[in-house]
Amino acid sequence: MPSGGSTGGRGGVGPAARARLAVLALLGSILVPLVAAGLRSVLWALAGIAGLALAAVGVWWALAHTGVLRVLGAALSVVAPVAVLVLYASYGMLGPALLSLGLWLLALTAARTALAPGPTAASPQAVVEAPRTPWVLMNPRSGGGKVDRFGLVEKARAAGCRVVLLDAGRHQDVTALARQAVAEGADLLAVAGGDGTQALVAEVAADHGLPFVVIPAGTRNHFALDLGLDRDDPAAALEALTHGVELRIDLGFAADRVFVNNASFGMYASVVTDPAYRDAKARTALRTLPGLLTGEDAPGLRAQAGGTRLDELQALLVSNNPYGRAVDAASPGRRERLDSGLLGVVGVRVGNTAQAARLVGGPRSGGLVRLNAGEVVVEADTGTVPVGIDGEHVVLPSPVVCRSAPGALRVRVPRHRPHAPRVSGGAPDWPRVARLALGGRTVPG
Repeated sequence: MPSGGSTGGRGGVGPAARARLAVLALLGSILVPLVAAGLRSVLWALAGIAGLALAAVGVWWALAHTGVLRVLGAALSVVAPVAVLVLYASYGMLGPALLSLGLWLLALTAARTALAPGPTAASPQAVVEAPRTPWVLMNPRSGGGKVDRFGLVEKARAAGCRVVLLDAGRHQDVTALARQAVAEGADLLAVAGGDGTQALVAEVAADHGLPFVVIPAGTRNHFALDLGLDRDDPAAALEALTHGVELRIDLGFAADRVFVNNASFGMYASVVTDPAYRDAKARTALRTLPGLLTGEDAPGLRAQAGGTRLDELQALLVSNNPYGRAVDAASPGRRERLDSGLLGVVGVRVGNTAQAARLVGGPRSGGLVRLNAGEVVVEADTGTVPVGIDGEHVVLPSPVVCRSAPGALRVRVPRHRPHAPRVSGGAPDWPRVARLALGGRTVPG
């Protein structure tokens, strides 16, 4: 690690300077409300927490009930936070509160980057030889027609690829197409499409030890985002064919189904099984959620993750490597690495109004569970479990064993990745941050 006086890391700012910024921002987030309101700042903080708790109760009523209670819940979820903001503004506390929140977010981000200023854990290896017979599967419907809009067919063929287009008019077995390509001599597989299609072809590539290339031509492209690819320029991914580097990353399995992002169980997976969901997502969700949350249709999920038993879950997300925390201002909803050999586990268990209010306390509330494990066993009260695998709906026999396959996939990416994630070290270790800020030298964690 560089010493405090060096200028390494992001933007030429060394880790010691970022640690000092984190400490100063943390102190500022505490001092601003104290200067503005003195000891009464504690009461203002409690008022803000109460507003958030009431808003959480309102959301719960709106989702878990129908009729008058749903209307009241929707109103409460809006009125409670607005009332707190009006109260803050009336007594001149809105500005200090927003400034304190901004300083706290700055402190959190600076602390995490100070402790781990290095690059992603997945170390790229230079590609020595370009593929001789690369094969690319493209879905012209993905992403609202990105394949045509970015001229991906012509550009891939110019790069020496054999291109296969999915036919919108008939069902095609993506896995069978990829296996046929391997049998015909393909030495690299690539996909321009959504994450569900990416996962199917990635499994074939892993089974045959072939390199795999992701072309972000889907709607959300979460897998491409966590690989650091430019989602606004799908054609840039083709550089991986001739001037790329190779990463070894993990694959996730739910029973025998591969996922590159996540497998979701419970509420979301049950909602998407409804035939009406595709054409009316919001209306279908509002119609089915009350039964799923508190009624006879509640999924009754249970899970065993490592040595931890999780019961009475309404929803469970198992991800191929853990996601960053939802309040991570630096990289919300991203995975900092794809080679940890672990599954991320996020569970939600909220069965009544009191539990919904306690969600404001985060993981300590008991309503939200976060942990990591190498294997997760998911059980339900029924013989089968609906699962959303990378956005695709499937039904699997219960129990479902989810596991990680470390280093199973060879992924080739361009040498330059504009959005490559960096390890931030998780939750800040403030004593380490303080020592780094004072002494200018990192302390091993």
